[in-house]
Order: sequence, then structure tokens, then C-alpha cells
Amino acid sequence: MLSLVIFFPVLAAIPVLFFDPSWNRRVWAYGTLAALLEFIFSLSLLYNFDFSRAGDFQLVEEFPFLGLQNAPYKVGVDGLALILILLTTFLTLIGIISSYNYIKEKIREYVAAMLALETAMMGVFASLNLIQFFIFWEAQLIPMFILIALWGHENRVYAAFKFLIYTAFGSIFMLVALIWLFINYGTFDYQYLLNETSKLDLYTQQLLFLAFSISFAIKVPMFPFHTWLPDAHVEAPTAGSVILAGILLKMGIFGFMRYSIPMFPDAFESFANLIAYLSIIGIIYGGLMAWVQSDMKKLVAYSSVAHMGFAMLGLASGNPIGFQGAVIVMLSHGLVTGALFLIVGMLYERRHTRLIREYSGIGRSVPNLATFLVIMSLASIGLPGLSGFVGEFMCLLGAYNREPLWGILAVPGVVIAAVYMLSLVRRVVFGQLDPESAKMPDLSLRETLILVAILVFVVWMGIYPKTFLDFTNSVSEILHTMIR
Repeated sequence: MLSLVIFFPVLAAIPVLFFDPSWNRRVWAYGTLAALLEFIFSLSLLYNFDFSRAGDFQLVEEFPFLGLQNAPYKVGVDGLALILILLTTFLTLIGIISSYNYIKEKIREYVAAMLALETAMMGVFASLNLIQFFIFWEAQLIPMFILIALWGHENRVYAAFKFLIYTAFGSIFMLVALIWLFINYGTFDYQYLLNETSKLDLYTQQLLFLAFSISFAIKVPMFPFHTWLPDAHVEAPTAGSVILAGILLKMGIFGFMRYSIPMFPDAFESFANLIAYLSIIGIIYGGLMAWVQSDMKKLVAYSSVAHMGFAMLGLASGNPIGFQGAVIVMLSHGLVTGALFLIVGMLYERRHTRLIREYSGIGRSVPNLATFLVIMSLASIGLPGLSGFVGEFMCLLGAYNREPLWGILAVPGVVIAAVYMLSLVRRVVFGQLDPESAKMPDLSLRETLILVAILVFVVWMGIYPKTFLDFTNSVSEILHTMIR
């Protein structure tokens, strides 16, 4: 079943390329059906998952691949991988549905790229073979590059190449580390290497930790490896921004939790201070950069740097509450920031501008759209009762328990987030209604259903986070045991 979940999207992408170019409605219907079936398949994984063993790999499949006895195809999921797979299938479905009115050309190719990207993302989370993980890690660059380069905005080609070069460059170091591991251990099996690499001397662990972590830090992105992100977000089509923020950034943190920390625990301890202070810089810097933006999409993009800083700070704490806080931040950020990008995209479809100064008083002309903008902005700044509060509070608490100074230095990031998001709401939603905004239509039924679907999980996570913490409780305890 797990292999079906991984490869169904890319297999479903093949037939759509042979549809007649004039079959726009059929292409959208086919793409939506494929993404919906994939989401249902992923729910079957949830049904068969034993939460009492959330820290163990379940639904494992393994068999020889291309005659490579030392590198068989191997997949499986623990609680961490499963919750990210569910997030992936949900946001991909949302991304395709949200693109109906936005994408006007090369619709077949667009749907195929989205489905192919989904397979690559699923493979990253489910792989238990390091070279297989690397192949999926690199494979997701291709469809995302295509999405940005073909359906992005004015500087889309520049942004696409910047995204590709940054992330591919970081992967070179990881590939060198994988080759070293194979030469010394003769296998790419993750579960075997997990036990062996933790016994290495500190210096070797540090080199391998850095080789893996540079690639993951670029993907997060951590300061100072973040400069590709605003360009990619701003130039990507709306659904591309949703997937980029909701899933691709999470791959970096997933990489730290799956590979860098448990495989090289002593090295992680030696770099914890560096990770923490870089994360704090990212929180403050990302918030300040978001504060001064005039483009709504770029504001949301820089807010991602700050939010991911909180997640990395939680990881740096090395304790279970920090680890779980990082996971909740990942989930919340994927939903909330994804919704904010969708809302900005909806405004852009109506006015063909993302400049904040071009909007005023939209609460009077499009009250439903304005309501969702206000709610998601409040979730982004961490209002209690919504998803953003839970994860950031846990990350700050975990950091404070490890080193009180870390928590104290990171707290201003919460205040800065409130300043730039509430300022956005004040300027766009309230005030005198401008003539152009007065002509805008409110949310359609399709747009309303998309945002309501996301809002359900944002409120659920904020009010009853235990549902989501159950996925990672065992994983966090295991990681904590490894590094102590």
C-alpha cells in the first residue's frame, strides 16, 4: 500500500499528457480525481498505523532493485513520516483545486508536474534507503523548477534557476557523505547505518553531520542560506508557493530529525549552540524583513524564514517538547502560510497586483475573503486557540529548558510577527474602501471550501493538539534518548 501511495501520482500523471489540449475541464477533473484518490490512499496508511508504536517503522516494504543487493528498495513510515505524508496529499489536492482559474496555458503539463512533484515528496518521507532518499530528494527539484519557470511571474526563470542552483549545490555535500558511508559500511540501509554511525568518533561525526546538514539547512531555509526563498515564493504560481511553503521547506527539518540528529548525535550536541543562534537570527531577521515589505507575497515569504527559525530552535533544544514543537510548527506553518498564499493569490486574480498600498477597506467589499485573511493572520502570529500558538510556545519552552537565553532572545520574534501581520490586516482590510477593491467579487463556493478545509485543521490543532502530537510522541522520545 505504501508503494502505491508513493508512485500513484506519477503514474496518474502520464495519461494526462495525452489528453487533447482543448480538454481543459477534463484535465482539471482528472487531476482533481487523481489527487483526491491519492489523499484517500494516504488515509488508508493512517487506518493501518499502530500509534502505540509510533516511533517504529511500520508498513515496511523491501525488495531488491536493479540487482543492487546492498541497496534494495525499502520504504516505511513512523509517526513523523506519516503526518507529513498526510499533509502532502492534502495540500497537493488543495493546490490543484485552487489552480482552476489561475492557470490558463499548458494545463496538461501543469497537472502532470504537480502529480510528479507529489510522488517525489512522498518518496522523501517514506524512504529507508539513503541513496533512494537522495534520488527522491533531487527528483523533486525538477517539477518544482518547471512549475516556477513556466507558470510563474515576470522574473520566474531567474527565480527557478536560483532555487535549483542553491538546493542542488547543497546536495553535493550529502552525496559525498553517502559515498563515504557506502565505502565504509557497504550498504545504504538507513536502519543499519543508524546504529553504526552513532558509534563513530566525534570528528568523523561532525564532518558527516555538516555534509548532510548543509543540504537540509538550505532547504529549511536557515539563515544565511535563505536568500533563494523570497524570489522562489514571489515568482511561483499560487499552488507552487503553497507546496513550496507547506511541504518542501519541511523536508529540511525532516532531514535533520530523520538523518542528521539520530545518525550523528554527538556531532549534533557539539553544533547545538550554533544551530540555536542561527535560528534566533533567522527569527528576528525574517520578521524584520517581512515588516518592511510592500508586496504581500514577499511579506508572507519572509515570515516563513522566521517560522522555520522557531522550528529549528525547537530542534536545537534537543528535548522532546522542543522536537514536538518543531513538528507542530511545521504542520501549522504548512496550513496557515499555505492559506495566506492562497488568499494573496485570490486577491491577485481579482486586482492583478500584490502591492499592499493598492488595497484598502476590502472588509467592506469582500467580507468573507477578509475574514479568512484576518483569521489566518492571527494564526500566523500565534494567537492562542489557533495552530500557530501551540508549536511556537513548545519550541520556546523547549529552548528555554535547554538554555534560558535562547528562549529570551527568540521571544521578540513573536512581537515582530504581530507587528507586520496586524499592520497588513489594518492596511488591507480596514480603512477607506478604494474604488478598485469595491469592484472585487467575494469568495466563490470553491474558494470558500478550500479555505474552510484548511481552517478546520488550524482550529483543531490549536484547541486539541494531542491528535497531532500522538504522531510524534514516540519519535521525540527516541531522538531525545539517542542524543543523551
